[in-house]
Amino acid sequence: MATIVSLNVSTSKGEAKSPVTSVTLRPDHGVEGDAHAGAWHRQVSLLAVESIESMRAKGATELVPGDFAENITTRGIDLAALPVGTRLIAGEVELEITQIGKKCHAKCNIFTKVGDCIMPREGVFAKVIRGGTLHCDAEIVVKG
Repeated sequence: MATIVSLNVSTSKGEAKSPVTSVTLRPDHGVEGDAHAGAWHRQVSLLAVESIESMRAKGATELVPGDFAENITTRGIDLAALPVGTRLIAGEVELEITQIGKKCHAKCNIFTKVGDCIMPREGVFAKVIRGGTLHCDAEIVVKG
């Protein structure tokens, strides 16, 4: 079963996101109160906790969900293997994967410390199809 491990927001771009107990998502916008929300294809970012754990194994033991600026940290889904167009449903919320990975603008703090960063390869981005409230530990259903 796939679940939400952490929900994370930030009010400024270029910084780690802080965990919260719930978020509200709006169609064609993203996470209310998050710096990356807006009318574009990368309204919500997702990263698997398994990816964060792989970075911890490389020596970055202090990493926690939100440090890669992801809004939703998942468990039990190989996010990077999902094709663009895949739908993710959690409760009343429905997301559509729009992009796998991203180009880094510059070497981030994590890359500087460890020599690698997973978000460009393993992070995914989505747009909100159906809004609502998400809570930690919610089940995620993958629809092709």
